[in-house]
Amino acid sequence: MRSTARGAMALLVAATAVTALTAHAQTPVRIGFLTTLSTPAGYIGEDERDGFMLAVREEGNKLGGVPVQVQIEDDALKPANAKQIADKMVQDGIRLFTGINFSNVLVAVAPTVLQSGGTYVSLNAGPSTYAGKGCQAGYFSVAFQNDSYSDSAGIAANELGYKRMVLLAPNYQAGRDALNGFKSTYKGEVLAEIYTKLEQSDFSVELARIRELKPDAVFQFHPGGAGINLAKQYANSGLAASVPMLTPIYSMDRRMLAAAGNAGNGYYVTASWAADFDNPTNKQFVDDFVKAYGRMPTDYAATSYDTARLIGSALKAVGGDLGQTDAFRAALRKADFKSVRGKFRFANNQHPVQDWYLLHIEPDAGGKLGYRTVKAIAREHGDPHARDCPL
Repeated sequence: MRSTARGAMALLVAATAVTALTAHAQTPVRIGFLTTLSTPAGYIGEDERDGFMLAVREEGNKLGGVPVQVQIEDDALKPANAKQIADKMVQDGIRLFTGINFSNVLVAVAPTVLQSGGTYVSLNAGPSTYAGKGCQAGYFSVAFQNDSYSDSAGIAANELGYKRMVLLAPNYQAGRDALNGFKSTYKGEVLAEIYTKLEQSDFSVELARIRELKPDAVFQFHPGGAGINLAKQYANSGLAASVPMLTPIYSMDRRMLAAAGNAGNGYYVTASWAADFDNPTNKQFVDDFVKAYGRMPTDYAATSYDTARLIGSALKAVGGDLGQTDAFRAALRKADFKSVRGKFRFANNQHPVQDWYLLHIEPDAGGKLGYRTVKAIAREHGDPHARDCPL
């Protein structure tokens, strides 16, 4: 009788455990997704959101087979606003974050996430503050480190034969990183470094300075609305006819090109991804994105999609249990997913090592402006801050 009772009790305990595990497995992992959905830069956040959510929807609201609930909030490109939202999310128990596309916003939010024991996986911004001595076990950058899209442009400038250049960027973290990155590889003469305001719309003073200096070319980093305005004013000033423009793709992405019109014609851009990359993952991504949203994806959408796939690989490894913090982060470091960019791995500072390419904006056979991949300019390229990271 006692044996039967003990057996019944054991079965009851086992059934209770199974029920608890099932309930746990069915509880969605919450992901805090802060991005810029308003302001002239709002289209960037839209593309990031759409790229990320495409991966989620492809799995039936799961990543890595684990149910997820993505809480999307607009940071309005205001660091204080973003920090307030992140504080509330942390208080509500969210421990996994992504989405921010501007470095000044990210550096305001990351401490809140990391000090709570959470993990931040950046799908775009890559400030140097978290790449070198300040690297953190809970911080990952999937798109790039800010220097990389500009030091690759420095390499391109050398190959294009530009001996004398003027550099322009907004005076914030990513802008300063961009110019520092460019100077680290550029072998010619920098005639001037010109810093603009983050949301500046009138560049007449800067254009007059460029005309006076007569450079071989201009390197500039102005994402979003500021970059569109700069491109139009540059073309209207007549400078574009004699002084070529070299930028990261983020200063003349596909949405910007559509808005800038012919002003983007002739730009040289550096990028780690292009829609014409010939690998099965990328082809499927581009097709699925166009079907889902009726437009071609930008680089923002591509790296956001990769970010979701990376997160999915780590969630799968821990069965969706973010309480296994070390194991979850170890799984992220493995980067066990198929990237739309092809080859992808993390350096010791948990920032990408990847190939960078030179693209040229020119009319296609039908006369529509688009991107032609010219050549690879940096293979297996990381960032210079990794050597200072103790991880």
